[in-house]
Amino acid sequence: MGPFLLRRIVNYLVLITIATCLGYLLAAASLNPREHFAQRQPPPPAAVVDRTLDALNLNDKTPLPERFGHWAGGVLTGDLGRTIDDSPVSAEMGRRVGVTVRLVVIGTATGALAGVALGFVSAIRQYRPSDHAVTFLSFLVLSTPVFLLAVLLKIGAVKVNQAAGTTLFPYTNETTPGLSGGWLHHLTDRAQHLVVPTLSLMLGQAALFSRYQRSAMLDVLGADYIRTARATGMRRGPALVKHGLRTALIPMATLFAYQMGLLLTGVTFTEKIFGWHGMGEWFVDSINRADVNAVAAMVLFTAVLVLIAGLASDLAHALLDPRVRV
Repeated sequence: MGPFLLRRIVNYLVLITIATCLGYLLAAASLNPREHFAQRQPPPPAAVVDRTLDALNLNDKTPLPERFGHWAGGVLTGDLGRTIDDSPVSAEMGRRVGVTVRLVVIGTATGALAGVALGFVSAIRQYRPSDHAVTFLSFLVLSTPVFLLAVLLKIGAVKVNQAAGTTLFPYTNETTPGLSGGWLHHLTDRAQHLVVPTLSLMLGQAALFSRYQRSAMLDVLGADYIRTARATGMRRGPALVKHGLRTALIPMATLFAYQMGLLLTGVTFTEKIFGWHGMGEWFVDSINRADVNAVAAMVLFTAVLVLIAGLASDLAHALLDPRVRV
C-alpha cells in the first residue's frame, strides 16, 4: 500500500501547485486592489497608493509575471505575502483555519456517517414507510439552498430557546463574549455554539450520502456472495453488514473526496450567517476588498483540504478493495 499512497501524494502535490498558481493568476488578473484605496475618504494621493501597492506586491502597473514570480518565491519560503491592510497573510490564515476545519471535519464526519446509515436502512427496507420518509426528507434537504437551510435552522434555534426559556442553542459567534468559568464551562459553551452551524453542513451531507448509499446497497443485495454467505448459515443482518455494506461503501469513498470542495462553499455561507470568523468569511471579504494575496491563500487552503480528503478517500478505498492495493 505504501507505493500506492506515495504515488497519490505526489499527484496531489502537483495538483495543489497548479491550483494555487492558477488561483493567484486569476485573482491578480481580475481583482483591482487600487479601488480599495480609491473608496477611502479622502482618497490618498496616487503616489502614496502606488508605493503601498508596490510594498504589498499588488500594483497593477507591475507586469503580472513579475508579481507572480515575487509571490511564488515567497510561498516557497513559507511567506504567503501580506494582506491589503498590510498584515501577514500567514498570521490571519492561522487564526482562521482552526475555525473552518472544526466545522468542516465535524460536519463531514457526522454527515457521512448519518448518510451511510440512513442509506443502508432505506435499502434493506425498500418501499416501506421508513424508506419513503428518508427519501422525502433527503430530497427536501437537497432542494434547499445551504444559506436558506442555515437561516431556517437559525430561526428554529430561536424558537427552541424561547420555548425553553434559556439559550440551549446559541446561533451567533463561536463562543459567548465575556464568558467566565473553568475550562469545562468554556468547552461546553463552544460545543453549544457548534451545534446549529454544524447541522447546516451535516444535513446536506447526510441527505446526499443517503441517496448514493441506498443505490449502492440495492446493487449488492442480490449479489451471489450475499446468497453464499446466507447459505453457509450466516444470519441476514451480519451478512449484509460484513459483505454487502463493505462493497457498497467503495463508491462512497470516492464521493467523499469530491464532496469536500462543495462543502467549503457551504462553509462560506454558514460562517457569514452564524458570525464565525473562518476562512469562508475571509474569502468573501477578501474578494470584496480585492485582496489578491488573501484570495490565493484561500485557494491554497481549499486545495490542501481537498488533498487530505482525497488521500483519506484513497486510503479507505484501498482498505475496502484489496484489488486497489495490487
